Amino acid sequence: MNLRDKKVGVISLGCDKNRVDTEKMLAILGAENITNDVSEAEILIVNSCAFLESARKEALDAVFECDGYRQDGKLEKLILTGCLPQKFIEELFDDLTEVDAFLGTNDYELLPEIIERIYKGERVNSVGKKDWLEKTQRIITTPLHYAYLKIADGCNNFCTYCLIPSIRGRYRSENLETLISEAESLGEVAELILVAQDVTRYGVDLYGRPEIVTLIRRLSALDNIQSIRLLYCYPDMLTDSLIEEIANNDKVIKYVDMPLQHADDYVLKRMNRKGTSSEYLALIEKLRAKVPNIAIRSTFIAGFPGEEDSHFENLLSFIKRAKLNNAGFFAYSREEGTPSYKFHGQVEESVKEQRVKKLYSAQKRISKQILSSYVGKTVEVLADGINYDKQAFEGRCYFSAPEIDGKVYFTSDDEVNQGERYLVKIEKADAYDLYGGVVDEFTE
Repeated sequence: MNLRDKKVGVISLGCDKNRVDTEKMLAILGAENITNDVSEAEILIVNSCAFLESARKEALDAVFECDGYRQDGKLEKLILTGCLPQKFIEELFDDLTEVDAFLGTNDYELLPEIIERIYKGERVNSVGKKDWLEKTQRIITTPLHYAYLKIADGCNNFCTYCLIPSIRGRYRSENLETLISEAESLGEVAELILVAQDVTRYGVDLYGRPEIVTLIRRLSALDNIQSIRLLYCYPDMLTDSLIEEIANNDKVIKYVDMPLQHADDYVLKRMNRKGTSSEYLALIEKLRAKVPNIAIRSTFIAGFPGEEDSHFENLLSFIKRAKLNNAGFFAYSREEGTPSYKFHGQVEESVKEQRVKKLYSAQKRISKQILSSYVGKTVEVLADGINYDKQAFEGRCYFSAPEIDGKVYFTSDDEVNQGERYLVKIEKADAYDLYGGVVDEFTE
């Protein structure tokens, strides 16, 4: 069997870190036999997430949907990869008979030989056969003007609600020179987005100290990288040197995604989160003082075990005081295998959902107030493409990361090119997005 003679389709689920793994997987398989039409695929691969129960359900639903193409399409073989088999292979292998082969989070380089084996009639479990994904070549699946760079895998924080350490293992930084080489290979990139479970901890395991500033400086020196965005900066590792680098490096976007998860000291301690509410507020104040107009985003969990009304009110008060540019709010998901699964004081689902709604309502008012301050002003926008429903071009300002933050919808009398920057005068704002028109093309 020649793999190059088979059409392969890949469905990537979960986070942007998983997306990078998928892009490396595509490069392993080879671009010439990849299809975007799942009905045309002879081999389908589902790269899964398993962080939450909802993510596991999504992955299994994708498997069952793909299996339907054995009758209704051209599907011959179905493979499940990533976090779900990495964590749950013992439960999956015997029961999930729709799948011909299982690979874990580091096993993608085995795909060619695994495909050979399943075409010989084997049903294969290759989860955990490799310790590290060495492949750095990628087939980019984002719009060509921005790309993610996964600088580390795993996590050492051991938050009591989180499965990541048991799925991805302990924190492991990618070699600095390997990352530089990978970034160079991406071609011209208007926005390089650094991702890891915790980017601020980069290098501690390899070099004995954080080397995120060194990495940023090396990446900034590359001619093909126009700008750099940081996602997932843990507050306890946002050092003065890193803040100074964000402030003074012209290539670093003045934006920080800082997952706080809560703001009541009792709940934070039960979550095994480092820091207190007052320390978080002081850090936000420092960031704004050192980096004028910095955009700060965060995520929070409502309904953690033991979260009483007073604890929730402290979180709500924090949201109103912090005035973050954007935030995501999630109801606590009780995950078997985490310490918090056995905690007393589990909160009813209806209460969790009600609290999430209150948090979103508070943040919506804050975000609308912040965005409304741009009405009548001219902002620099990176063009992402066209939104046909809105009959407008769409793009992002520095305070918006792809897919998780709002957009700028704008019109132009002239041609707009994806990946280029434009000056847009803002005419209207809502709680999530800005609207305006090009007043002049961006010039250096």
